Amino acid sequence: MKLGLFGMPLHPPARPMSETYEENAQKVLYADEIGFDEVWIGEHMSCTTEPIASPMIFLASVARQTKRIKLGTGVVALPNHHPVIVAAEIAQFDHMMKGRMLFGIGPGGLASDMEVFDVLDTEHRNEKMMESIDIILKIWSQDPPYDIQGKHWTVSLKNTVMPALGVGYIPKPYQLPHPEISMTAMSPFSGSVKVAATRGFGVMTANFCPEYVVASHWKKYVEGCEATGRTPTGHDWRVARNIVIAQSDSEARDRVMDPAGSNYFYFQYLWEVLKAANYTAVMKADPKQADATVAIEQLIDSMVVYGSPTTVLDKLVAFREHVGPFHGLLMASMDGAGRNREWEWESMRRLAGEVMPAFREATGFTA
Repeated sequence: MKLGLFGMPLHPPARPMSETYEENAQKVLYADEIGFDEVWIGEHMSCTTEPIASPMIFLASVARQTKRIKLGTGVVALPNHHPVIVAAEIAQFDHMMKGRMLFGIGPGGLASDMEVFDVLDTEHRNEKMMESIDIILKIWSQDPPYDIQGKHWTVSLKNTVMPALGVGYIPKPYQLPHPEISMTAMSPFSGSVKVAATRGFGVMTANFCPEYVVASHWKKYVEGCEATGRTPTGHDWRVARNIVIAQSDSEARDRVMDPAGSNYFYFQYLWEVLKAANYTAVMKADPKQADATVAIEQLIDSMVVYGSPTTVLDKLVAFREHVGPFHGLLMASMDGAGRNREWEWESMRRLAGEVMPAFREATGFTA
């Protein structure tokens, strides 16, 4: 059972970006120090609240200071990039990390990014994503000449190749044939999960999904595996959760329900964003519930795992029994303003040191 950190990341828009970059960097270093296995960092181009435009630039800034933790893109929004750029940059980063690199891909989830890159149409966006990963994998599988014809991109490199000088060769990754690839999912019964499982990619379920949505992802994962004759073990399925751990249940509840707390801000922000996009069903435990009757406290109760270490362990074991056998738990990274940093680092420390050993024992998966 792998333990990871998943950061969009998300911060109040008025906070200085240089301050939040440093905060997130220190959090990655701390995760490495206390035994987290991996960290995933998101990509957003047009939002000061979600300020990391290039997860690889950010991760490269901490790479040499880490010792063992794997560093992943969570995710590269493939419709927004030329696939040659992605293929070359991922290959470079994988060599720099000597195999400690994870490649998360997705269509993107921020509406303003979709608008600025002209991919607001869902079918068009998903089509570009799958064409992009196909081109990237093709590039990594061969030497020049390259002649890859797609609907959205063409890769042609034939006339300027000089083999003796290495000119014309798009680099291949350090990990062969390529780094582990995972796709994100947040929609109920997401078709992306089935596609990922069919293609042999991993799946990362978002932390702002209620329990029934997480369980629906396992069903789609099973469908995808069975469609290609794979055994659906869940070994490449990661599930993200907001996790708050304190000495007592009451103290944890006070922290998570505090309107000045980072978890409260997180769900308040996401709820407003999804309401504007008319996509609130993804967060509601009952998709038929009217938006006007939904309270932030209700969202928190349905999607945040909080309590003492013993309570959080019991909740995680029950949650996994209900939704399916995921083999990766990703703790969602929160903003660290005020007391939130102290509270979050305590949660990280208790999760890694007190909860995960028992959770791994309970699930029977120590690695």
